[in-house]
Amino acid sequence: MAQRGRPRSFDREEALGKALDLFWERGYEGTSLNDLTASMGIAPGSFYASFGSKEQLFQEALALYGRTFGAPPGQALHDHEGTRDAIEAMLDAVADAVTLPDMPRGCLLVLAAPTGAIENSAVRGLLADLRQGILDQIHQRIDVGVANGEVPSTTNVGAVARYLTTVVEGMSVQARDGASRDDLGEVVRCAMVAWDAMTQPGQVPRD
Repeated sequence: MAQRGRPRSFDREEALGKALDLFWERGYEGTSLNDLTASMGIAPGSFYASFGSKEQLFQEALALYGRTFGAPPGQALHDHEGTRDAIEAMLDAVADAVTLPDMPRGCLLVLAAPTGAIENSAVRGLLADLRQGILDQIHQRIDVGVANGEVPSTTNVGAVARYLTTVVEGMSVQARDGASRDDLGEVVRCAMVAWDAMTQPGQVPRD
């Protein structure tokens, strides 16, 4: 039986990649429908038929980012047996990811958040949830260190995890402002000095 309807005249995955680049560079509110259709090379009718809406397209772009450019830091947390090594590798992976050559600088989850229109509150919530997921991953990895005796049981894991998440998000903003990979490498080294201090017995105790 012949397939009904006209075939798409564009590569959907290629168009999605172009949309990701645009959202990454300009943010959600800074990217208009006209910007998207022009960059993706499709007409508005094809856009709505293929992606539904700007918000739905953004959700797909976030998923693509999570599978590609945003994946290495989370993977680093699981690729190293030692907790300290895992944390350092994660921070180094962030420094790499936010300073990729020929790509928008910074992290999409940090820099694409809308700041004004009330109608974009769902997008703000989605990005906040994804950033919360980063905090949760770091917290869980430190919990593993506590469980296996690498990290003192008295450590305030929540505070340490939130500190590290703040470093991650701060590196993204610094990269967008022009910090180099070497600059962020120094930030990582400083963060690891802080890690060593915070994970000494009796330091940053639990409440």
